[in-house]
Formats: sequence, C-alpha cells, structure tokens
Amino acid sequence: MKALTIVQPGPLCTVQDRGRPGHASIGVGRSGAADLRSHDAANRLVGNNSDAATLEVTFGGLRLRAEFDVLIAVTGAHVICRVDGTVQGLHSTLAVRAGQELELSTPTWGLRSYLAVRGGIDVPAVLGSRATDTMSGLGPAAISPGDVLAIGDDSELWPAADFVPPPSNGATLHVTFGPRENWFTERARSLLLAQPWTVTQDTDRVGIRLDGSEPLTRAIDSELPSEGTILGSLQVPPSGQPVLFLADHPVTGGYPVIAVVTAADVCAAAQLTPGTTVHFRRAH
Repeated sequence: MKALTIVQPGPLCTVQDRGRPGHASIGVGRSGAADLRSHDAANRLVGNNSDAATLEVTFGGLRLRAEFDVLIAVTGAHVICRVDGTVQGLHSTLAVRAGQELELSTPTWGLRSYLAVRGGIDVPAVLGSRATDTMSGLGPAAISPGDVLAIGDDSELWPAADFVPPPSNGATLHVTFGPRENWFTERARSLLLAQPWTVTQDTDRVGIRLDGSEPLTRAIDSELPSEGTILGSLQVPPSGQPVLFLADHPVTGGYPVIAVVTAADVCAAAQLTPGTTVHFRRAH
C-alpha cells in the first residue's frame, strides 16, 4: 500500500499545494502553502512536480509511519527529523523504509515545516487544488491521528533543489504602500517603517496580528466599503495594530490596507513565530 499513516499530527498539520487561484470572484481565496518557497524546495528534493501536495506541519510534533519504501524530504522550519530514532538531515532526500517511523521535533527557529513524499499526497482536489483552506473549510480536513494518506504519481525528473536559509531572530519585510495609505496620517505612514513590530500569539494561516508601541492613526475616519484583499496585505483595524494577511486570508475586507508585503517576503513572514520582531522597509 502506497500510503503514510499518521501517528501524531502535532498542533496543526494540513495538506497543501500551490493553492487554487482565480476564484476570488466567488469568495474563494487562493490558500495553498503559507511558505511556497519551502513547499517547492521539498518537492524538488524528491523529484515531484511543483504542484504536488505536501504536508504543512505547524510547530512540529508530526509522527508518521511509512507503509512502503518511500523518499521523503523536510524543509522550512528548523526541526530535528528522526527516522526510527536516528537524526536525519533537513533539506535532503531521505529513504524511509516500510514500517519505519519519522518524527519532527518542535522548531528551534521558524514555524512551518514542509514534508514532501515522492509522488505527492493524494487527496481529492477541490476547485483544482488539494490545499486545506482553514478559513473557508475547502479541501481536506486537518490531519488527525490514525489518518492514512495515499501517495500519488505527481513525480518527474530530479531537478536540483535550492537551499532555503534559516530566518534570523528578527525579520525585515519589504512593502509597497497602498492602496489606502492616504487613509492614514503622515506620522502613521512613517511609523510603519520606523518602529519595530512584534508578532503576537494571534497568528495562524489567515494572518499575523502585529503589535507596535504606537498604533497607526487614521486621517480618514469614515467607514470603508468592503474591497478585495490580496496575499501580504497589511490591514489596519480600529486598534491601529496591523494584521498581515497570509495564505488563507479573506478575499474582501472592510478595514483599510496601508501597504502590501512583497511576494518575495511573504514566505519569510509565514515562518515568523510569536515574539519575533519585525521591521518594514519600503521596496525599491
């Protein structure tokens, strides 16, 4: 049987791929891997197509058993990966034999790990994607103990894989101002770049709530009609503390977006843990 059996999923383990773009008009967000760079790297390491589904493991704790001889790779957050108790390397191709168990520790940095299996996780696609959308409920349910995950045939040749460097204790994310930067005072626009922001405990696949010593004040106090939002948006609710939208963000929002984190930095944002200090810089 080409399958993996989940012994323990950890705090949150979901099936993810590159998402389901193109459905915002019917209220469905893209979803997909929060850290696409690590997802893609894991797939390349086992020779999969980039669209093959992986397991996104939040804060470690995953333990699974291989039901057949399989090739696996783990990327993303820095965890200790063991196969039958023996420590294995991250960002490398691992041969796991039938009956062996693989487990991931809690990370020493980063938040999300990506486990790719040659052939990909084979679950039913919804609107062209196997991704679990935690906000809309589309896609497969979050992984539970005892789940048996079938393995598909989404493999190809063996391209080289890029190493994903570990994040530092802090992060610098680049932003482009807009579309509603004029709804904020000049001081608020300066503060976004000048002061440090702390990742709060209120963080998930929908977004990251940030906390700064001085909130961002608005220049326009009227109510904003709901409008479309995109990945990386920095939406500012009445508290003045911004929320950075991640993969499962809502497709519309009623609070103004002061700026958007660049696509290149959203993957780094997905690895931010509570307590991490974030600085924003204007993209050139």
